[in-house]
Amino acid sequence: MHLKLSAIQVNQRCLKSRFGRFAGWIQLFLLTVACTTEPGADLNRVPAGFVDIASLIPDAVLDVRYFSRDNFVGASIDGYEAARIYMTAAAAEALQDVQLELRTLGLGIKIFDAYRPQKAVDHFVRWAQNLSDIRMKDIYYPAVDKANLFRDGYIAARSGHSRGSTVDLTLIDLETQRELDMGSGWDFFDPVSWPSDISISAELRANRMRLQSVMIRHGFQPLAEEWWHFTLESEPFPDTYFDFPVN
Repeated sequence: MHLKLSAIQVNQRCLKSRFGRFAGWIQLFLLTVACTTEPGADLNRVPAGFVDIASLIPDAVLDVRYFSRDNFVGASIDGYEAARIYMTAAAAEALQDVQLELRTLGLGIKIFDAYRPQKAVDHFVRWAQNLSDIRMKDIYYPAVDKANLFRDGYIAARSGHSRGSTVDLTLIDLETQRELDMGSGWDFFDPVSWPSDISISAELRANRMRLQSVMIRHGFQPLAEEWWHFTLESEPFPDTYFDFPVN
């Protein structure tokens, strides 16, 4: 027996079918969100896979200048609510091996920065756009026109630090706790900060190479423009930029 359907009946069935599929998609989307978002999740909480570096390297010296006014902005940076250093566990464990090797030489590490919230990077961008604020120019970027910070690559909208496996650090003498002279200070915006710069003495270049060599041996890659900057080659979150606060 064959049934003939009116045009209205066909349209009603098509609408129900389409609505049913649409409703199914909505249900699937909501289920996916429910499964990937922890109920009551605190966005300010340190996510899984990150550690406080002091828990693995208690004798590392921390100089968290973004929590202070001693930085190129001249103010405490958004997202830094405590003088602490967070990193991915993988990067922190590799850095622990760096410290173990350095101890045999009477040396250690001083860390300036590692994980950096995206809100801190946004703060840098706003500061760079304000050309009238040059209070720290003589200390951190004396030879650079602030208007060229974006063009020259010193400031960008995103930073590898926000992925959690990049660290800014230097070497110290364990006995005196003094930094080894690297020929320029941390975060000094100038070509003299490039690891390849040859305007500094052989002794200072050797200090830079000592830092670079031990970091490379333990899986970190250097940056061509900053002697202090290293990223874990096998970073666990290569495409994720985090924004939880340092607290």
